[in-house]
Amino acid sequence: MTSPVRFATAAPAVQQPTLHSRIREELRERILCGAWQPHERLPSESSLMAQYGVSRITVRQALGDLEKARLIFKVPGKGSFVAQSKPFQELGRLQGFAEAMNGMGHETFNRLLSLLTVAADERVADRLQLDLGTPVTEVRRVRYLDHQPVSLDLTWLPLHLGRRLRSDDLASRDIFLILENDCATPLGHADLALDAVGADAATAALLGLPPGAPMLHIERLTHDREGRPIDYEHLYCRSDTFQYRMRLQRR
Repeated sequence: MTSPVRFATAAPAVQQPTLHSRIREELRERILCGAWQPHERLPSESSLMAQYGVSRITVRQALGDLEKARLIFKVPGKGSFVAQSKPFQELGRLQGFAEAMNGMGHETFNRLLSLLTVAADERVADRLQLDLGTPVTEVRRVRYLDHQPVSLDLTWLPLHLGRRLRSDDLASRDIFLILENDCATPLGHADLALDAVGADAATAALLGLPPGAPMLHIERLTHDREGRPIDYEHLYCRSDTFQYRMRLQRR
């Protein structure tokens, strides 16, 4: 009787990083950690070729990726230099600050100024569709990016959601993720309004700015998947160290 034919199943291959991506990530890490300062010249292409034992095209691929990410800029005949880049968050995506920044390799931290139960004033009650004076949770935080303060965030939530925040680590966790993961409240959409304001004395002190310095002010009202308003915010962002970006399409 003929023995059945058995086919060996090969283990899935582990995808190794390409040479140019490994070089790109090592150079990127040196830029983000401050080993190279803005406008400092990077090692020449020849030096990088010798250091990594790779071809010129591999080095140029790595440098090209860094240039596309706006981490470096090139000066013809002189080489590549570290860019004075601003971290940014895409406004076209509904994400928490830490969720967006950590995904780009930045460190984030929140300094909790206060977490209180307050009576909803006219503006908060209107946005959250509550009666005037209804108890709500108010959260005040300073957001830090790579050890530098970048924004003052003022947040109001209905009390049944806000109570849950008292037992959470607001120093490291986004409220958005707490709402979705801990409160089983999927996010739906947000309405935003943007304008420019001058920093008052208190905000300037918190963010390390001179009084009157220009800031970006964002008013954001986030709704759950059923369309109910659940998170009302005012964000006061430094304009010198951080950006918000958005891609618009013509229809």
